[in-house]
Amino acid sequence: MQNLEVLKAARNLMLRLHKVLVDHEKRIYESINGPINPGRFLGLLLESPDLAWLRRFSMLIVEIDEMFELDDGYTAEMIDAYIEKARGLVEMSDVDDDFRARYQAAIQQDIEAVALHEELKRTLK
Repeated sequence: MQNLEVLKAARNLMLRLHKVLVDHEKRIYESINGPINPGRFLGLLLESPDLAWLRRFSMLIVEIDEMFELDDGYTAEMIDAYIEKARGLVEMSDVDDDFRARYQAAIQQDIEAVALHEELKRTLK
């Protein structure tokens, strides 16, 4: 698979993984605080320090999407750089301790998250 296809596949897997992780965090939040409407939870996703770790995925997905939409196109170097960013995130090598702890907990507690995590790692090899 060429790097462009790798990045596109990784982006799609990250989007799916992000959704699973968000749902996982929402279940945890609701088990402690009771039901919450989607709008309120979106506000928490955007502002809560406890959910800031999820923003690493969403920001990388947005950056990749923006690269694909560039009027001038994108270069092989840009593609390679985003693949490396995604690898660092998934391998947890370019992250802080809070992200690592929360991500590891989520992939240990959610079977769908661990499956997507492993598929993403294979895609990025």
